[in-house]
Amino acid sequence: MGEGRTHLGPLELTDGRWGVGDATRPDTHWVEFRPDGLHQHEPDSEGRLIPWSRIMTGVWITWGKHSWNTSGRGVYTLRGSVASRNGGWMHMTLRHPYEDHLLRFDQHARPYRALDALRLEYLLRQLIDEGKPHLLGDPQWVGRAVAHLAGGRERWTTYRALRRAAAEALAAAVT
Repeated sequence: MGEGRTHLGPLELTDGRWGVGDATRPDTHWVEFRPDGLHQHEPDSEGRLIPWSRIMTGVWITWGKHSWNTSGRGVYTLRGSVASRNGGWMHMTLRHPYEDHLLRFDQHARPYRALDALRLEYLLRQLIDEGKPHLLGDPQWVGRAVAHLAGGRERWTTYRALRRAAAEALAAAVT
């Protein structure tokens, strides 16, 4: 689909590391994919790590500056991009102890195609559902999955099509 791309919505390769959000600007929030889990980078903090083994189900992305403004899935433009420029949130449910958890990220200057953001979300869900979120800690694997999912034609976006695209990206990234 998008050979050679180094981003998929808010997911981007920066200095050999994959992360959600803008890691290039100082004093931003972003989420890094590490071999041991998701690492939340925050200004004036060493951040915090969420191990892969704690992530259960329910990974989804919402848009907005404040987490309480993200009850809806987001606002999109007629051209099919994310309308909000105020950042976003990765929502997930963690185990041991069970809790809903949010990871904040600041957006890049470039607009995000809504389809790319949805494809990323479904890839995250598919990996969690199959018990393979640790694959996100492998930069080469993520690069192959992103190359498979990024770009391409925009067709009708259905749940079934998104699940199929995520499953195909998983299979393509393994080889």
